[in-house]
Amino acid sequence: MIIDRVRRLLALAPPQPLKLVLYSAADQSGRLDFPLHESPMVSIIIPVFNQWETTRACLVSILENSGTIPYEVIIADDNSTDETRNIHLNASNIKSIVNNINLGFLRNCNRASSHAVGRYLVFLNNDTNVQPGWLAPLVDLMEHDGNVGMAGSKLLYPDGRLQEAGGIIWQDGSGWNYGHMDFPERPEYNYLKEVDYISGASIMVRKSLWNVIGGFDERYAPAYYEDTDLAFEIRRRGFKVMYQPLSLVVHLEGISHGKNVNSGPKAYQVVNQEKFYAKWRDVLVAEQGIGVENIFTARDRSSRKKTLLFIDHYVPMYDQDAGSKSTFEYLQLMVAMGYNIKFLGDNFVDHQPYTAALQQMGIEVLYGPWYQRNWKKWIAYHSRHFDYIYLSRPHITLKYLNYIKSNTHAKLLYSGHDLHYLREERHYQLNGQHAYLTASRKWKKIETDIIRRVDISYFFSDFEANELREHLPDCAVRSIPLFLFSETEFGSEEIPGFAERDGLLFVGGFMHAPNVDAVRWFVQDIYPLIRTKLPNIKFTVVGSNPPVEIIGLESNGVIITGRLSDEELQQQYRQRRLVIAPLRYGAGVKGKIVEAMRYGVPTITTSIGAEGIGDAEKALFIADKASTFADEVIKAYIDYERWNTAAERVTQTVRQNFSRTIAQEILLRDMPID
Repeated sequence: MIIDRVRRLLALAPPQPLKLVLYSAADQSGRLDFPLHESPMVSIIIPVFNQWETTRACLVSILENSGTIPYEVIIADDNSTDETRNIHLNASNIKSIVNNINLGFLRNCNRASSHAVGRYLVFLNNDTNVQPGWLAPLVDLMEHDGNVGMAGSKLLYPDGRLQEAGGIIWQDGSGWNYGHMDFPERPEYNYLKEVDYISGASIMVRKSLWNVIGGFDERYAPAYYEDTDLAFEIRRRGFKVMYQPLSLVVHLEGISHGKNVNSGPKAYQVVNQEKFYAKWRDVLVAEQGIGVENIFTARDRSSRKKTLLFIDHYVPMYDQDAGSKSTFEYLQLMVAMGYNIKFLGDNFVDHQPYTAALQQMGIEVLYGPWYQRNWKKWIAYHSRHFDYIYLSRPHITLKYLNYIKSNTHAKLLYSGHDLHYLREERHYQLNGQHAYLTASRKWKKIETDIIRRVDISYFFSDFEANELREHLPDCAVRSIPLFLFSETEFGSEEIPGFAERDGLLFVGGFMHAPNVDAVRWFVQDIYPLIRTKLPNIKFTVVGSNPPVEIIGLESNGVIITGRLSDEELQQQYRQRRLVIAPLRYGAGVKGKIVEAMRYGVPTITTSIGAEGIGDAEKALFIADKASTFADEVIKAYIDYERWNTAAERVTQTVRQNFSRTIAQEILLRDMPID
């Protein structure tokens, strides 16, 4: 899963705050002992001509910062006359490919690549200092997406300013280093994205694809535009060129070829632009932007995609609560469907690893003080690019709706999650406190006003969607699945049976008040009745942020775990015999019940808990009184046939009602991508 990969990558090199590690030839004095791998995954090719001290500093950075990825280093020596010629006296386990004559940068790289044995080639300038964890994000990207042909690093100057966050090519063939001289921590430079090209100072290419193409096109010899041309050629063959912001490389630009485009090797930059334009003229005219006014879509090649601005309270912490899990799954689906997504979290906080998870999915996440102060300016400035704006939760939608309607022409979609007014009304019916009735009336006015003003509203519960259609017949209201499962997620593993399980399980975050009430009611009124027949039965309570009153319920039979990792929670679902969800108020489809059904665990709940789930009366055990709830638990716990039938039914129900296919069909109808 993407979040697990991101956690692993962030452990190698946390992205914030940015602290560059710079090297000199004096670092690691003595011989540099590189690891020797029989089958390296990566071949790092460093083209050099003299500048031994610069090259040695680069080698030190590779040795210290490349982690456990098996790699080899190839020095492509273009007939150097300095200490580079004695590299084997200074470093072990390095391949040195020495040219008898000076071939120039491009031909030197091509020749050296024929000696590489890795699955991936990395072309790395010698005037670079790679940063901690630089290599793993490039490899991870290639390994998990077979459609990526080239990937490149975020390039930085030694003073910490940005050199490039991917390159842009305009219609005339001229190029831009996107973000040049800006602050690299800004959100627009920190999401995985397709780009026109990556500057050749640090690029990874699939060797198989490199061999088919034949390397850099030698019409650009000795140098310049060969990296851009390669990117266009890779894309022509159906592969993607990606910018990977988690791979950081400091580039001492200008050391190798200087900066003067009127003389020396740098002069070929102007000549080769003309060659490049002549070769790719048709593609440039058809696909590339004309100028800076197109930068919003040019920076991530999204001009042919529909742009969707997704607004929620904060980045979805998918392992904390059902609402965040659902949001995360919908964002994953929308990315897979091909939308260009910008995510605005109302608290503008860079929560990790959750923010990085969205960024590594290709979503630009807006965070930090500037966006918090200037979100209106940002929306207004880019308004013409927004095709759809997806607003989540009523209190967040209330804050943004007026401004968005006044300053954009986007189609507005609203996800209410659940009806707040219905939840508060039921809370009032449960305890009679007038404050909940007042809150219900307030939320009803807010929610119905929102539904009237947006184009389409989504709710997870059929019950709620039907109620809204009845009261607001002129409004477009849809029910959509809470969680999204693909067909491959079912039947892929053996599920433990009745005899292999024991105990009861409750799952739910305690920032949600109905969960506090549910556990308290169960432990105080239902659990004692169950233990008269099943005295040794254990009750495990899993959920983040348990308050003191819940922790205080822990006893000989009640186990309060707090939040568990995904792996630990899955083990609970595999070990416990029954899931219980004794909810006495609330609204919407309950994530804890759907998740239990996904794992094939029979579930006992209330009418409130079962609400909104198709065929709930066939799949779930439903009881609203303490005594009948206890009876249902006891019967299901001791009767194998009853338990087994329920296990089959919950799996069938979740397959029919909570699929990615259903959600995708609804979204495509409301937000066409063509």
